[in-house]
Amino acid sequence: MHKPTKPLESLPALSRSELLALWAEVFGTPLSFRAQKDFLICALAHRMQEQAQGGLKPSTRKRLQKLSEELEGGIKTAPTEAVKLKPGARLIREWRGETHEVNVVSSGFEYRKKSYKSLSEIARLITGTRWSGPRFFGLVSLQPKAPERRHGG
Repeated sequence: MHKPTKPLESLPALSRSELLALWAEVFGTPLSFRAQKDFLICALAHRMQEQAQGGLKPSTRKRLQKLSEELEGGIKTAPTEAVKLKPGARLIREWRGETHEVNVVSSGFEYRKKSYKSLSEIARLITGTRWSGPRFFGLVSLQPKAPERRHGG
C-alpha cells in the first residue's frame, strides 16, 4: 500500500465523502457498510498508523489466526483468568535447589527485604532471564484449559 495523502491531524476536518474516498485509498476497497463519521476517523487513523508503524507482530497475528480457526471450528477457548493477590499472601518457589519467598504487600511485592512493583522483576532477578512473573510463580498454567466443544443446534 502507498502512503495516504492526508495527515492524521486532518481527519476530523474532512467531510464524510472525503473520508469515504480516503477509506478506499487506505484500505484498497470502498467501504461496504454504513458507518458514522467518528468510526471512519478512528478506523482510518488506526489503519494509517498501522501502515506507518508496521502493524502486529507475526506471533500476535499467528495467535489471532489460531483463535479465529478455533472459533470457526466450534471450539470454545477459555480466556486465561488473572489471579488476584491480596496483601499478606506469600508466594514460594524453588529454583535450582534454592527456595524463594515473595510477600504480597499493598505497594507490590517484597523479596529479600526489597520492594518490587512486579513479579516479573523478581523472576528475572532469580533466573537471570526474562520470565513472566505470574507464570514463574505458578499463577498462570503453562497449558491452556482443554477447549470445550460447542454442540450445534
